[in-house]
Amino acid sequence: MITTVTSPEDRVAKRKGSGLDGNSHRRNGYRGGGGKGGGGGNGGEGGNHDDDARNASPKRHRIGMCVALASILMLFGALISAYVALAGSSEHWRSVAGSPFIWLSTVFILLSSGTFEAGRRCLKRGNGQGYRRWLLLTVVLGTGFLVSQLLAWQQLADQGLYLRANPYSAFFYLLTGTHGVHLLGGLSGLYYLLFVAGGNRKEEQADQRQEAAASIMALYWHFMDALWVGLLLLLLWK
Repeated sequence: MITTVTSPEDRVAKRKGSGLDGNSHRRNGYRGGGGKGGGGGNGGEGGNHDDDARNASPKRHRIGMCVALASILMLFGALISAYVALAGSSEHWRSVAGSPFIWLSTVFILLSSGTFEAGRRCLKRGNGQGYRRWLLLTVVLGTGFLVSQLLAWQQLADQGLYLRANPYSAFFYLLTGTHGVHLLGGLSGLYYLLFVAGGNRKEEQADQRQEAAASIMALYWHFMDALWVGLLLLLLWK
């Protein structure tokens, strides 16, 4: 049987070597933890991607609104073309006297664009209470526009001018009615803005979303305003 004798110096050297190996493993483990930290860095990049997605969302909504407005413009363009063509060729074309409620509704919708913009300025300054007041006034004026249109229809009906009375009255009801339906959709958007503005959230991101929503809704509302002015001039022209 062979017995190996280890000197004290060899035993000390082995202990030092094992200590170095332990330190090496600990250092490697520390570096591994650093790798996890790198994973946290990737999470930060994911957060940046989320921010980019939130910033891109209003742009997509604005593009969608522009597409919707383009389709509405094409619809009214077709109706106006038919109106102009029929006005120049029909022997039974007979325009009717303008109702005073038509002028009243025009005043309402013009004022509503001004109140909407006043509300947006308050929102940009951080005056939420002023924004809600102006927005509520815009809703009241928009509702007044629709009520005035209905009263104008009632006045024409009392004069015996119905949808089939003559081509002019048919187009009058068709153009004003189609515009009124689209404006009713705009009122629904204003009610949504009022609902959101009534919340108690004070976060900066919530304010930014309100500004973006108000900006997109302003495109629609001002478009309806300009479209009504164009329709009114057309109806008064012939």
